[in-house]
Amino acid sequence: MREEGRELDSLVARLPAADWARPTPAPGWSIAHQIAHLHWTDRAALLSLTDPAGFGRMVEEAVKAPDSFVDEGAREGAALPPAELLARWRAGRTALGEALAKASPDTRFPWYGPPMKAPSMASARLMETWAHGQDVADALGVRRTPTARLRHVARIGVRARDYAYAVRALPAPAEEFRVELTAPDGRGVWAYGPAGAPQRITGPALDFCLLVTQRAHRADLALTATGADADHWLDIAQAFAGPAGPGRAPGGSR
Repeated sequence: MREEGRELDSLVARLPAADWARPTPAPGWSIAHQIAHLHWTDRAALLSLTDPAGFGRMVEEAVKAPDSFVDEGAREGAALPPAELLARWRAGRTALGEALAKASPDTRFPWYGPPMKAPSMASARLMETWAHGQDVADALGVRRTPTARLRHVARIGVRARDYAYAVRALPAPAEEFRVELTAPDGRGVWAYGPAGAPQRITGPALDFCLLVTQRAHRADLALTATGADADHWLDIAQAFAGPAGPGRAPGGSR
């Protein structure tokens, strides 16, 4: 999680103030909105770990505006001077990392979805930092080198399969899928699910992570589905909590 934050930090640390207003592929969100959202969510995670009552009040406010509270949090932070936003994000990342390191690995902490243990929360923060970092990289025209950290993102994407159906009020397939992803270095395969499962997904780990975080359209990715259920899942997969977004249009400029 720390490494993912540092990589994104390196993209924005020396940006001129004017560049923080650059639009990203997320409609209406600038680079400043992306960093502000990460800071806002890091703060929520820190509250969950250290002040459950305070986190509960934050959830109560979110329930009042379920369709806008995420945008409102990003907008509030994006209004700050870039140097101040960067400093706040860095301080929040540090505090969250320290709290996660001290947290009991067996305790479940409250979240907007099901409660999570500290290791799962760290993986979730890594996933979101990587995904929003992709938006920033796209806005700057930077192609990042994928790392083995994507294994955390891929695992969340696989484990969230049934959630993607539930959030759309669809019945999830009863049987597990087999997912085989080529590691970023090309030297191994990350495999999930029964080896003999007839419903299968294969392809590069990077492409799968871009798909489940909705940072690219499946038509632009080298993922192969075997079986009707697996094929349908690639159309709706998401690794993040909350409503299903519209995703990216095909032919993106990534």
